[in-house]
Amino acid sequence: MQLFTFGINHQTAPLAVREQIAFNAETLDSALRDLVDNGAAKEATILSTCNRTEIYCSTSAPTQAVGWLADYHHLPEAEIEPYIYRLPQQEAVKHAFRVASGLDSMVLGEPQILGQMKQAVRQAEQAGTLGFLLHKLFQRTFSVAKDVRTQTEIGANLVSMAAAAVKLAERIYPSIAEQRILFVGAGEMIELNAVHFAARNPLQITVANRTLDRAQVLARRINGHAITLNELPEQLAHHDIIVTCTASPLPILGKGLVERALKTRKHRPLFIVDLAVPRDVEKEVAELSDVFLYTVDDLSDVVRDGLDARQGAVKEAEVIIDSGVNDFIHWMQSREMVPTIRALRDHAERQRRSEMEKALRLLAKGESPEKVLESLSASLTNKFLHAPTHALNQAQANEREAILEAVHRIYRLHSPE
Repeated sequence: MQLFTFGINHQTAPLAVREQIAFNAETLDSALRDLVDNGAAKEATILSTCNRTEIYCSTSAPTQAVGWLADYHHLPEAEIEPYIYRLPQQEAVKHAFRVASGLDSMVLGEPQILGQMKQAVRQAEQAGTLGFLLHKLFQRTFSVAKDVRTQTEIGANLVSMAAAAVKLAERIYPSIAEQRILFVGAGEMIELNAVHFAARNPLQITVANRTLDRAQVLARRINGHAITLNELPEQLAHHDIIVTCTASPLPILGKGLVERALKTRKHRPLFIVDLAVPRDVEKEVAELSDVFLYTVDDLSDVVRDGLDARQGAVKEAEVIIDSGVNDFIHWMQSREMVPTIRALRDHAERQRRSEMEKALRLLAKGESPEKVLESLSASLTNKFLHAPTHALNQAQANEREAILEAVHRIYRLHSPE
């Protein structure tokens, strides 16, 4: 078994590809169990966000694991192959550390990915696919991420996705305080955006969600009111700014629905930010006049603000990460020695018991204790030294030097001057 990570992210694949292999939170448990049950992996954790879908696993068949991803989403493997990265062992460890620390994010240093990774680990634990190796990996990952965030300025001058959405809206509308805003969904990403937009004191705030109770909880926090998704067709036209991010596998806002809203609005501009993967808004909506549609990828230019101020912290963060990687790889390598160490101790224990039983029989016959102890110690010494002595005597010319060095190191022998 080896530690192995594979997947795609915003750097290797466009949104159109990322949304095809995203995992729905409601089906993630079954996906994890399917990956492990069919033998593609022994342990597995799936991290699926708007910017990445990655699988961390312990597997003896990396190729089979990658093939599983394509099969699960009913895609030809060749279709996603150009976008997949494969990271074995040490590379997988470093990648996990960099992701959790915000070094691999679209927004350098953003903290949200750490929470998303912790949630992915909790779901793997709930599904029963988080084994000993991955538990240790993520335990160390979160520790390294904490060190990076407390010992460097990686989060300084951070422009979040939520702040970027507000900036874009302010390019369209002179004042957000005069606009009506609709949030579709009530998850963490919507909450972050709602807080940023609410700070601009908009004319009206509405939260639409599949379950009304959850929408009401968020609406109370931001002085808005709540509706269900079923009310969207009637409510859409009454809002100027729409921010959507749900876990729906299919678009919620279709071209026809938006066209009808524009007609009712007499073609007053409609600003839409779609942060969902898969997308909540049909891509054809972008073709409509008077619609300004932005996806997570479209926000990348805005979130680069303040990047230069954080670049200096990247080198410091990489030093912390490299040190953490070395420590974890050393732990993994030492763990590989455990079966050999256990076998060596079992072998020695069998020899000890055999000689002990022999000594007890001699004492029972009345033999002198001094003589029995002398015999016991001599026999144990001969047995313990038999294997290395035999190996030295039988060593071939091409292996003699390596065996000599090993024996000297194991028994801490000093060569004669």
